[in-house]
Amino acid sequence: MINGITRARLMATTVIAGAIMAGAPLQAQSVTTAPEASADGETGGDIVVTGSRIARRDLTSSSPLTTVSSEEFQLSGAVNVEQVLNTLPQVLPGTTSFSNNPGSGAVTLNLRNLGTTRTLVLVNGRRWMFYDTSQIVDLNTIPQFMLEGVDVVTGGQSAVYGSDAIGGVANFRLKKLNGIQMGANYTVTGSGDGPRYSFDLGIGSDFADNRGNVTLYANYTRRSPVFASERGFSRFAAQDGCIVSGSTNGLTGLGTNLGGALATCASRGGQVGLIRGGSATGPIATLQNLNLIFNPTGGGTRTFQDPGDLYNFAPDNYLQLPQERYLIGGYGSYEITDGIEAYTELSFINNSVPQELAPTPTGVTAVLQVNSPFFNAATQSTLRALDTDADGYVSTGVGFRFNQSGPRNADQNRTAFRVLGGLRGNLTEKLRYDAFYSYSRTRNTIFQQGNISTSRYLAALNTETVGGVLRCRDTAARTAGCLPLNVFGQGLADPAAIRYVTINSTNIYLSDLKNAVASVSGELFNLGLGADDIGFALGGEYRGMSSRYIPDTFLASGDVLGFNAGQPTRGSYNAKEIFGEISIPVLKDSFIHSLSFNGAGRYSDYSLGNVGGVWTYAAGGEFAPIPDITFRGNYQRSVRAPNVEDLFGGNSTGFPGATDPCSDRGTAASRTAALRALCVASGVPAALVFTRQVQPNAQIQANFGGNPNLEEETSDTYTVGAVIRPRFVPRLNITVDYFNITVDNTISTFGGGLSSTLSLCYTVAQNLSNSICGPILGTRNAATGAIGLTSGGTNPNILSANIGKLETSGIDVAVDYNLPLGFSLLGDGSARFSMSFQGTYLDKFRSTPVAAIPERVNVLEGRASGNPLPRWKHTARYTLSDGPATVSLRWRYHGSAYNPSIYNTFVGLTRVVQNPAEFSTVKYKAVNYFDLTFSFEASDNLSLTGGINNILRKLPQVAGSYSEQNNTYPGSYDVLGRDFFISAKMKF
Repeated sequence: MINGITRARLMATTVIAGAIMAGAPLQAQSVTTAPEASADGETGGDIVVTGSRIARRDLTSSSPLTTVSSEEFQLSGAVNVEQVLNTLPQVLPGTTSFSNNPGSGAVTLNLRNLGTTRTLVLVNGRRWMFYDTSQIVDLNTIPQFMLEGVDVVTGGQSAVYGSDAIGGVANFRLKKLNGIQMGANYTVTGSGDGPRYSFDLGIGSDFADNRGNVTLYANYTRRSPVFASERGFSRFAAQDGCIVSGSTNGLTGLGTNLGGALATCASRGGQVGLIRGGSATGPIATLQNLNLIFNPTGGGTRTFQDPGDLYNFAPDNYLQLPQERYLIGGYGSYEITDGIEAYTELSFINNSVPQELAPTPTGVTAVLQVNSPFFNAATQSTLRALDTDADGYVSTGVGFRFNQSGPRNADQNRTAFRVLGGLRGNLTEKLRYDAFYSYSRTRNTIFQQGNISTSRYLAALNTETVGGVLRCRDTAARTAGCLPLNVFGQGLADPAAIRYVTINSTNIYLSDLKNAVASVSGELFNLGLGADDIGFALGGEYRGMSSRYIPDTFLASGDVLGFNAGQPTRGSYNAKEIFGEISIPVLKDSFIHSLSFNGAGRYSDYSLGNVGGVWTYAAGGEFAPIPDITFRGNYQRSVRAPNVEDLFGGNSTGFPGATDPCSDRGTAASRTAALRALCVASGVPAALVFTRQVQPNAQIQANFGGNPNLEEETSDTYTVGAVIRPRFVPRLNITVDYFNITVDNTISTFGGGLSSTLSLCYTVAQNLSNSICGPILGTRNAATGAIGLTSGGTNPNILSANIGKLETSGIDVAVDYNLPLGFSLLGDGSARFSMSFQGTYLDKFRSTPVAAIPERVNVLEGRASGNPLPRWKHTARYTLSDGPATVSLRWRYHGSAYNPSIYNTFVGLTRVVQNPAEFSTVKYKAVNYFDLTFSFEASDNLSLTGGINNILRKLPQVAGSYSEQNNTYPGSYDVLGRDFFISAKMKF
């Protein structure tokens, strides 16, 4: 129950927060954060700022925190939370509604570009459900229309919230309703395509003389697709920054050594590159090793033309993914008696997001019948010349794209629910408790269509003629329904044969999270120097994580062309933790304005052998010599425990193509005396170094997958900054913060694969004691030096490992200001101007894939992160409110960024850029996006909002082969062009 003193505190802080926040939807926390909502959306008497469990009176924190209010979502016309959060300069987009390939149908959050697995997502201060074996949250499961606000704390927060909070924490606060709220939103592009609909309903009511409240909500969202063919920049597959303008015929290249001169293209948006787009596998079959393509009418062949015969696979890809989503949920609380309040949360989500790719490309080595009736006399003569043993068959490369079976589709259908129950209340006037238990479960079903069975395809190509009848040569295949498949022309295949080789596959992810937290917090005593009481929080937490990936038989066996094979994954683990925090206000309004310190610590006991017990901790402070300026600093030690995918992901044995530098398959130039000595030291007989016996096969058997012996990742975060609130400029708030984050022992696949591991060990590290050589040592056959079980050695274990490092630093700047204008065009004298600004200068971002070797990538001027990283990025909003009317302009700026291709060819590893001359000619120019919104309160019950995003219709530059997908980076750059939205909200 809230007593009189607490009520007064609540009223005072609410008035202060409201005055500061008025008209500024995007704000800097230390000045303007709103109180964090409790489980039912109600704030307590004091304020619990995200990033701490201690309630206190002030609105400040030693850690930089950004608050996005619900107004920002309304002014942006957002249907999903990603549309606003991805505009924050601290965020590098993860997967989005434009992530078709790669993509998972999910929307993810990536703070400071440290990765989605290192970003913790909370709802009402509590962990949210995840959807896959990597334990990542899909933001599609969060009801945007019920948000009171979102708090984003960047940098390590594990001492407060536990594992995964290395990049930071995003806390989505849901609001409590007392009445009915309905809303609808419609958005369509300026091209008239890609409409998005959203319908919302929320109902809430106090009951039992205001001792309880219950809030229920429902949402339906539907998003229509936009295909890549609908935009000029994505209509053709491009490479090296140029559009392939002559590849609309759908013919594909033939041959492993596709010839033809590479023609340069004209400068396009400051980019110069090479025409080399499309694919060498199209709907007309090719004889790959002969550089021949079949005529569309079949039978005969001609020389493959590059680029004229290249296949344009781009049009079939989604630019905007379709979506259909249902959200149903509720939360409530009831004060059972003084000091005991029960609360609960319930959520159910069904979200379907299809993906679509061009028809399956197939490049296989097949056995062909020389005298097949599918070939004319000239083609038969060409093949007969290759039939050295005169058995009537040849083995040759065949390229083909299955246009007759249609595009490849994958429907990502996600069903999830979460239940939570807890008790909280006051033990004494200064002591509070809170305890809850939550359980969530997600079932992610991926239904794939348009796949081709490798074994069936090869059987259908391998034919024989018996009694004048053409049939599949393999008896077992014929029994299973095999029919000869004529891919040697366009549209010539028997539909029954197409049906035989075409398969559907279904994969399932099951994920569970159990979370129990109990804590006590309150005030201890006062130091007697005018400041508040010392505050503390103490508690314990249990987390149980389990996840499972179940591929169907076709996918698990690897008998699928067009989609990667998947191995079953299953695993679980738990963590038992104790944690504590302390806040020490030292003095207030004395010879200095204020001084305070804070600290936090957590001990985590994991059920994982190599993680075990882990400490995380934090310390910080604030110093304000005068009321106008506050200096603050913070240090955080955080961790990320390995997830199920890291630990248990798809363990399997494979036969990847690789080159052993100790064999004769390496280049002659690399065969130095130093390399010879390394080979001998690693177990190759001296007489056999640089011979075929060391690697008899082009493929080397090895073990791949997760690693149950992984350790935790660790990070150190330093922040130093200032909060400026000059009294001579009322309502102006400025924050400037420097951040520096280092993450050690990052988890990734050892060396990127077997071939990379061999190259890194022998050619880069050149030291067998280097950890990169670990998977290879002891795997060679003593007599031959060969690696792999099939060659008489032992299989290398190319497993997940703690081998990398991440480093980033920069400066965040935030400004918000609002000004009463003292007049009104609408006659009520309430006109007000406000502005908010968030910007980040990125000083450094470095990803070191293998920390044990000196090579590393400067991602700041590259793309190894998946998206270009500009030096400067900001979002600003300028709003004029007058009575019931509001007009607001948002300015999104994404600075210029280089995209070099400086990869060492033997490992695909990037190194630090030494000088500008090493850059590729591909550079992304700075881009400015302007969005305009109008809002009108038609009555006390009805508000209307409409707007235009990307008014100037800025489209992305073509990135070609450097791009993530659709010739660009759809997470960083607007791909739809001008976008119109209108929404209505009713309250009763």
